[in-house]
Amino acid sequence: MNAAHPTERLLPAVWKLLALRARIAYNGFRHAKIARKILYIFVALIVLGFAVFIFYVSNLLLGFLRSPELRQYADLDAAPLLQAIPVLAVSGVFVGILLSSFGVLLQALYLSGDMDFLLASPVPIRAVFVAKLIQAILPNLGLALLFGLPILFGLGASGGYNIFYYPLLILILIALALAATGLSSLAVMLVVRVFPARRVAEIVAFVSALFAITCSQVGNFTNTLQEDVNVTGEQVGGMARLLVRADTLWLPLNWAGRGLVDFGEGRWLTGVPLLLLTFGLCAAAFWFSLVTAERWYYIGWAGMQAVAAKKKSPRVASSRADASPPLPAWTNRLLKPPVRAILGKDFLVLRRDLRNLSQLISPFVFGILYTLMIVRSGGEPPPGQGEAPAWFMDAFRFALTFGNVGVALFIGWILLMRLAVVGFSMEGKNYWLLKSAPLRAADLLSAKFLMAYLPSLVLGSVFFLVISFMQKVPPDAFLFGFLALLLSLAGMTGLLLGASTMGVNLDWDDPRKMNAGLPGCLGQILAFIYLPVAFLFFIAPAALSAALQLPEIAGYLAGLVLGGGFSAAAAVIPLSLARKKVERLGE
Repeated sequence: MNAAHPTERLLPAVWKLLALRARIAYNGFRHAKIARKILYIFVALIVLGFAVFIFYVSNLLLGFLRSPELRQYADLDAAPLLQAIPVLAVSGVFVGILLSSFGVLLQALYLSGDMDFLLASPVPIRAVFVAKLIQAILPNLGLALLFGLPILFGLGASGGYNIFYYPLLILILIALALAATGLSSLAVMLVVRVFPARRVAEIVAFVSALFAITCSQVGNFTNTLQEDVNVTGEQVGGMARLLVRADTLWLPLNWAGRGLVDFGEGRWLTGVPLLLLTFGLCAAAFWFSLVTAERWYYIGWAGMQAVAAKKKSPRVASSRADASPPLPAWTNRLLKPPVRAILGKDFLVLRRDLRNLSQLISPFVFGILYTLMIVRSGGEPPPGQGEAPAWFMDAFRFALTFGNVGVALFIGWILLMRLAVVGFSMEGKNYWLLKSAPLRAADLLSAKFLMAYLPSLVLGSVFFLVISFMQKVPPDAFLFGFLALLLSLAGMTGLLLGASTMGVNLDWDDPRKMNAGLPGCLGQILAFIYLPVAFLFFIAPAALSAALQLPEIAGYLAGLVLGGGFSAAAAVIPLSLARKKVERLGE
């Protein structure tokens, strides 16, 4: 054990671990294919160019903040605002790394596959922990430097700061990153002591996805709820004064930025003590976190090993498990027992893994957004410049009457892109259990089809009902739209499932790599083309009957025949072609 080597120095062991990790990364790049090497180099050049672009734009922006035009428009003194920008930026870097390091450290400390090897290697456990912390720091610190350094360097260049400002800025960011990562490691230890690590990782992924989708749609929500947004000079000045008030010396997070600004502008008596105090606090926080987290981690790891080694007492089978099947009892009359069993198993897996729940976030947020847009429009197209011909506006207005179907299809499409593409691949290396069972290929395809189709239909139907109710859709149009939704989603499910079955991946170790390869990508492209074509087949006859002043029922029936036939072909033909593949799957 590594406890047998207490005299070995810490820093050489840390350097050795980091050098080995860098060697592994270099070997991976050296043995990669030529196309992947070119891609890596191209991405690196893009990142470098992006940093230069941010520096250029930030320099222009800071020059604009100093311009007399802005001061006249917003009645704003730019000097306090320019002094507050680096303070708030440095504080934001610390908070961002503190929050983002939680998931990275959780993966590195508890979910990585190399901890058994590292803990048994002849290096101090503290070296293992420090190496893990540094590996967790690098990606977050790299992003912080990519977005923060150009802005802060541009501020220094436009403000005429002295030359020592730039190296001190880099050192301050590194020190804050070390302190934030150390504190985040303590939070990881405390949480994992109470909850299982994998469950915590699923919750973190769910919350991160929810936060990302919500932030990405804030602008759309604002534009949806408020048509005309006029920003006045008073509002700009008020926002700037609010940022200046946040730059207070009583908040320790601001000491690093205040010290940098004072040091860069030549105020040594205030800048040097603040910087020294910041470095001291960062060093103390990192050392305390290192010692405490190392102790907690060692005890927690040994405890897990001890629990795993204990003999587990036999668990008595509960009759409750048999009394509560995954599917309702009425499905016995509709589904065959094999189909019902596989479908219940898949729904149980989807329900237990919160990563699958996070897949509902995107369609749910987009559904709310587009529902608000359709309801606020009142069924009328945007006026634009008023140059569109009358027939185009009439056709656009008629298409908006079926906006409930369009939104529901879009939501179902997003969800199907996740569920149908990995229908068989989600079994992974456990597929042999289904392979050895007395199951027909048709039963397997039926179960996987329903596993992807039913959640998409339910979620799409919810938004379809809400929009139809708010638009006061007539009963005949409501029935036609619901049948169009039902048939269109069935065709898209069959298309995606049939294409993904041709490229099933059962050898994955990471759930994020269970995609179906090139056939699955081809299926997604075909589904993207299929969706508007099927929608057109359904509503075009109805639009034509309205233009020719024919009975609406004739247009609806013709649309159901055309669109329903097209959707049925898309649902049946790919699955029929994939049936032989399913019979040989896993052999």
